[in-house]
Amino acid sequence: MKKIILVFALLISAIVGNAQTAVQTSKWYDNISVGAFGGVATPLDFNSVTPLNSFAGLKLQKNFTPVWGLQAEGLAMFNDNHFADKKTFVKCTNVGLNGVMNVSNALGRQRNRVFEVFAVAGMGWLHYFNNANYLTSKTGLEFNFNLGKGHAININPTVYWNLNRTGEVEFNKNHAQLALSIGYTYNFKTSNGTHSFKFYDVGAMIDEIDRLNSELAKKPTEIVRTETKIEYLPATTVVNNPYIVMFAKGSSNLSAAAIEVLRSIPAGSKVKVIATASPEGSGEFNFNLSQERANSVKNYLEGLDIEVVSATGLGVQGETSNRVAVIAVQ
Repeated sequence: MKKIILVFALLISAIVGNAQTAVQTSKWYDNISVGAFGGVATPLDFNSVTPLNSFAGLKLQKNFTPVWGLQAEGLAMFNDNHFADKKTFVKCTNVGLNGVMNVSNALGRQRNRVFEVFAVAGMGWLHYFNNANYLTSKTGLEFNFNLGKGHAININPTVYWNLNRTGEVEFNKNHAQLALSIGYTYNFKTSNGTHSFKFYDVGAMIDEIDRLNSELAKKPTEIVRTETKIEYLPATTVVNNPYIVMFAKGSSNLSAAAIEVLRSIPAGSKVKVIATASPEGSGEFNFNLSQERANSVKNYLEGLDIEVVSATGLGVQGETSNRVAVIAVQ
C-alpha cells in the first residue's frame, strides 16, 4: 500500500516550474505519440513467481502540456500464473485510460531531454476469456530514452491491480501483477517543426533585449535616426528615418520599448510596415510569425490615428533579419 501512496503522491505533487522558460503554444493535433511494448509479469504476492506471464500491448498518448498527458492503453496476456483462464492462447485483455505526468519536467526546468521519467496511473477494464470482467488500475513509472527525431525507447515497471476480484474495490497485492516491459514510442512531428513542445529561454531573451537596448542608448541620436537602407527591401528602396521595433523570440507581442517607439510616430502619418523573423523554426512558421508581428504593429498604429498603407511579413531574410518590424513614414 505504501507504494501506491508514493505513486499518487508523485502524481499530485506541486509542479516546480521555471518562470524563465516559455513554451510555444501547440495545436490540438500536436504532441501525439503511439507505442508498442511487451514484457513479463508475476503475481505481486510472490507466492508463485514462475512461470512468468508474458504480455504485449499498444498505447496512444496525447501530451497537453510539458508535464501532463493522457494515455489510452490496451494489452493481451498469454500465460497463466495466478491471473487468468488456461483454455485460450490469450488468457485475458486489459484496456485502460491513464493520466501521465512528466516527473522530470514537473520537478525541474522544463525542456526536451535525452532521459525522462514519467509517472503513470489510471483505470481499466480486464476481460478473462471465461467471461469474467473486472475493474483494474495501473500504477507505474516510465523511463524514457529519447533517440532523436521522435523515436524513444521505454522501460516500464508497473503494477496492474484487479480492484474488485474479491467483490469489494480495493488495492490488494494478492490480486495484482508486478510487470516489467520494454517498448518503443514514436512522437509525431508537430506544427512547430519538432517532435515535442518547443521551449524558449525567456531569461536569455530578456538579457539579449537589455543588451541591445543598452547598446542603442549609447549611440548618438543623429546616428539612430538617420537615412537607412533596409537590406531586405528592393535595392532602390531607401527609408528616411525608419522606426524600428524589436520582438522577443517566437512572439508577436509588443514590448513596452516597442510601444514607446510607436507612440513617437506623429499622428496623421502614413506608414508602411515590414516585419521579419529569425531563422529558428520552419519556413511556414516564421512567415506566419512575421505577418503576426506586422499585424500587431498595424493594429496599434491605427489606434493612434496613423494610416497604415501596408503591413507585410517577409519571414526570414538572411541570417541577420532577426525579429524586427520596420515602420517607414511616407
